[in-house]
Formats: sequence, structure tokens, C-alpha cells
Amino acid sequence: MQMTQGELSGIVILKPQVFHDERGCFYESYQAERFAKSMLPEKFVQDNCSRSQKNVLRGLHFQKEYPQGKLVFVTFGSILDVMVDIRLGSPSFGKAMALELNDQNCLQVYIPPGFAHGFCVLSARADVTYKCTDFYSPAHECGLIWNDPDLQIPWPIMMQPIISPKDQVYSRLKDFPKDQLPQFI
Repeated sequence: MQMTQGELSGIVILKPQVFHDERGCFYESYQAERFAKSMLPEKFVQDNCSRSQKNVLRGLHFQKEYPQGKLVFVTFGSILDVMVDIRLGSPSFGKAMALELNDQNCLQVYIPPGFAHGFCVLSARADVTYKCTDFYSPAHECGLIWNDPDLQIPWPIMMQPIISPKDQVYSRLKDFPKDQLPQFI
């Protein structure tokens, strides 16, 4: 598995070794020893899967308490995966990074705690899996508005994406209470 640093502090892009034959393909999506040797978390406590149709936009989500690190990959289809550094004091605070993840490139991205995360679906359908380092806590769920102009996210579906009601009312990063943002360590 190849691992490279992303544009933002703490983001790691993973490219597993994919084995192809007449039946299809196979790859290890996660291996604890390899993660431990690479200083990535080897303990995940929850796996999430979502299936979405084209033009669905999910996010930008994070938890104020019990922040989650996430290992994100696509098992079917294609998405534009977006992460925003919201860690106060980080050299990349307020910066966004976007990466296409799909079932052809088999890329994965590790997003450490302290980032807002979201994605939009580029294909007719996409199945997304992400492993989390902490449990989902509905009482601490937060988000940023997906189209915050200060973040300059290159969403390919700016006109009428399909968004949940809660994702439509989140605030901009500059308006979010600073005492409720994570600290960069």
C-alpha cells in the first residue's frame, strides 16, 4: 500500500495494491499492522456505509466532542471527497482539500479528527464506506454550510445539489463559535 501526505496537515492518501484477474479484483482495504507502522490509527470502532444517487451532497460534518478520524473509500461509483481543516492553530486552518475517490482508482483517504468532512456523488450511484476512530454522537454532531465561499471548495454540482434539510442550515466557518472548534496539537 502506498501512502502519501495530502495537501493539508494530517491528511493521508492511500493507494492499496489491487490484484486483477478474470473474476474482477481484490485488495486489502485495511490492515492494522500496516497502519500502526505508518503512525496511522490501527483502532477503528465503527464502520459506516452510505449509498447515494448522483448530485447528492453530504456534509460538511464533524463532532464537537468525540471527534472522529475517518478512513474513507468508495466500493461502487465515484465521489468528490472534501475535507476542511477546522483545527484552531493548524497551519492549514480553514483550508479545504478535494479528492476524487472511485471504484476504479481504489484510492482511500485518512482524515484525522478535527476536520469537517463531506462528499458529492459524481456517478449515477455511489457506495461509500468509512471507518471511524470514535463513535457517532448525535448530541455533538455539527457541520459547516457546504457552500461557504471562504472555503473555496470546487464542488462540481453548485446548482441544486440534493442536500438534507440539516445540511442546508449550517453556518459558515467564520461564524462558528471558536471555543467549540478543535485545537491543533
